[in-house]
Parts: sequence; C-alpha cells; structure tokens
Amino acid sequence: MNSALRTQHSALSQLSAGIHFVWNTKIILATLTLDLFAVLLGGAVYLLPLFAQDILHVGGFRFGCLRAADAIGAVTMALVLAHLPPMKRAGRAMLLAVAAFGVCTIVFGLSNNFWLSLFMLVLIGAVDNVSVVVRHTLVQVLTPDHMRGRVSAVNNIFIGASNELGGLESGLVAAWLGPVKSVVYGGIGTLLTVLATATLFPQLRKYGPLQPHVPAPAPEAEAAPA
Repeated sequence: MNSALRTQHSALSQLSAGIHFVWNTKIILATLTLDLFAVLLGGAVYLLPLFAQDILHVGGFRFGCLRAADAIGAVTMALVLAHLPPMKRAGRAMLLAVAAFGVCTIVFGLSNNFWLSLFMLVLIGAVDNVSVVVRHTLVQVLTPDHMRGRVSAVNNIFIGASNELGGLESGLVAAWLGPVKSVVYGGIGTLLTVLATATLFPQLRKYGPLQPHVPAPAPEAEAAPA
C-alpha cells in the first residue's frame, strides 16, 4: 500500500510540475488556451446529424461525406505543410488559422447548401491542422528534455477534455437555442478567443520560426603555432 501511495504521489507531483511549467511559459499557455477554447466553442461536427437531417436534408451517403470532410481537410493540409518551407511567423499563423476556423464555423452554421457546408467542413479540418502543428511543435521545442513528458501529458489532458466538453457544450446550446445558433455563436466565441489571446499574449503574436532556441556555438580557439 505504501508503495502504491508513493507511486500515486509521484505521479501527481510530476503532473503538478508540468502544469507549473505550462503556467510560467506564456507561449505554451497561450497555444493551449487558444486551442482549448476554439475546440470547446467550435463544435460543429458534433451536431452533424441534426444539420444533415433537419437543415441540409441529405441521406446517409452525403452525411458520411460531411462526417469525413474535416478529416480530408486535415490530411490535405498535413501534406501541404510537409512540402512547404518552415513557417516564418508561426504565432501569427496559428492565430489566423484559429480565426479562419471560427469564420468557417459561422458560415457552416448559416449554410443551407450541402456543397457549401461540405466545403466549410473541409476548410475547418485544414485550418485546424495548422493550429495543431504549431501547438505540438511549440510544446516540443520550448520544453526542456526533462519536462517534455509531463508537459505533453498536460497538453493531452487539455485537448482531450476540451473535445469532450465541446461536444457537451454544443449539445446543450443546441437544445436551448437550436443547432444553427449553437454553431454560429460558437464560431463568434472562437473569434473573440483569438482576439483575447492576441491581446493578452503578445509573445504568441510575435513568435517567429518553428525551431528550437539553441545558443550559438562558441567560436573555436585559434590553433597554437607548431
């Protein structure tokens, strides 16, 4: 029992250390906060059955296309990013990507056309992938080796919880106000989150290339004369 308690205490201490590091590293905190609230508020995919049946009036095949659209967008963007040069202004790119996520969510919520809705879902998946790439890369390059596992655990908890809570939030608001208002208000909330993050965390807005900040090597000493 004592061994189990020590193991549990050690695990909690490590998680606490990861949370403390994230809290004090403002760029990582900004990326996690931005992604958390964007996913929490922009939960259009959770309401796809309602949109397919009551708003777009499509059958099973087209509903399947809608359900796969964001994944198609994400895979396409991943292939594009893999072949593009490294981002020169990664923080700005993440803010713009999440803002685009919010705009596409609003358009999807207002659309009554299947093809427009499908296209918006593809774009949602694409721009969300940009945000994911920047966030995961920053977590890796800004975290010391001895803290990387703990910070990654905090990152996974944040994102996993926001996905599930986002589905709950979307469902509750849809039951209260209807699916269209739920999605549109969620997109507006995402845009407000981007504005607040850019204002409160200028470090993210000004962050440059996605690369580790390593010190320049010391100049080599001149060889002594033979």
